[in-house]
Amino acid sequence: MNTSRASAPRASSRIRAMVRTVVARRDGAGPSGPAILGSGHRRRRAWGWVATLAALLTACGTAPPPPAPAPEAPASVPPVATAPAAPVPGTLQRSRSRWVPVAFDELPGWRDDRLADWWVAFRRGCERPAPGFAGLCAEAAGAPSADDGFLRLWLEQRLQPYRLEAMDGSAATGLLTGYFEPLVEAVRSPRPTHAVPLLMPPADLASRRPYWTRQQLDSLPAAQAGSRGREIAWVADPLDALVLQIQGSGRLKLTEPDGRQQTVRVAYAGHNDQPYKSVGRWLIDQGELKAEQASWPAIRDWARRNPKRVQEMLWANPRVVFFREEPLPDPGIGPRGAQGVPLTPGRSIAVDPQSVPYGTPVWVDATEPLSATPLRRLVMAQDTGSAIVGAVRADFFWGWGDEAEAKAGRTKQPLRMWALWPR
Repeated sequence: MNTSRASAPRASSRIRAMVRTVVARRDGAGPSGPAILGSGHRRRRAWGWVATLAALLTACGTAPPPPAPAPEAPASVPPVATAPAAPVPGTLQRSRSRWVPVAFDELPGWRDDRLADWWVAFRRGCERPAPGFAGLCAEAAGAPSADDGFLRLWLEQRLQPYRLEAMDGSAATGLLTGYFEPLVEAVRSPRPTHAVPLLMPPADLASRRPYWTRQQLDSLPAAQAGSRGREIAWVADPLDALVLQIQGSGRLKLTEPDGRQQTVRVAYAGHNDQPYKSVGRWLIDQGELKAEQASWPAIRDWARRNPKRVQEMLWANPRVVFFREEPLPDPGIGPRGAQGVPLTPGRSIAVDPQSVPYGTPVWVDATEPLSATPLRRLVMAQDTGSAIVGAVRADFFWGWGDEAEAKAGRTKQPLRMWALWPR
């Protein structure tokens, strides 16, 4: 028993060293056949990944020595078939995008990304994998911890990158914006200082399409009837309520009637079927802000200076979003996006699902907000939004907290995107 536990780590160390050597001198990798993983005990899955890596190294022209046998491992590991290089696939057409096949070398900064950070988002996405990703997700579920070099090689063997373009091929550059999960102080019962309600879907929401506008819900008793008793909590600032609605979810630092405090999440539960109108766009049209100034911090500053016009600004956006309350047992896990899996700060994006299916790995090339620092990394398409429409369009999830809010409110960058899809 002691002998087998010692030999397996030595084999693992040799494998990791070979990966680093190969990655350091390779320019790319051809495709290989799918790995055939053992089932049952964890040791079988670990040896399946050793076999997979051996096949990858063979595809690079390197002949590694076989790993040291471990008495506890199966007598033989099912071999991994190494297929000849696959032909370059053709261009793909989706409802709102054109996918053009390229080599991995076209992805700016591809060899510099910390793919181990992306691995967390990918494995969460495997809870609801995109079509064609079930096999890769099965491999990921049985994988040991992997470093950046191993993951890069693994991806190059299994996925084909595609440059995203408009349907007519006229535009390969689009727009990156940002979003975050707000944290707002709230109370369970209304107070003179906290009079803005966060609502569950009204009882009569399905009976009227479209439902009442924001202005009608604020001012007409008939419109307010369906929302009575549907209040989750009350906040002090109407702009805080608007931020929660625009972001689609948030955290409430909630004070209960008995004085207890807890943090809960409010998640998206529907809207009133009215069109979304940007209050930033309204301020630009009113001549109150210049286009380059229309960030969320600038909108808040304008509201502080113009309290008598805040209601007018809010009513310019007729859409109202309704919420449901959820517990927050782990504050380190993000809200669930449209894919139905938790979002990962810095590694999840919202996309147009008619351009990029949920669960797709996407390489983004942009810059950090208000700087020239490159923002080049592998992310996961795991959410959407009403303003996220088109082929090269993404909303970058920055996470939660003050820094995330500051970055999200200022993100408006030129963007290029590549989708990675199974070969």
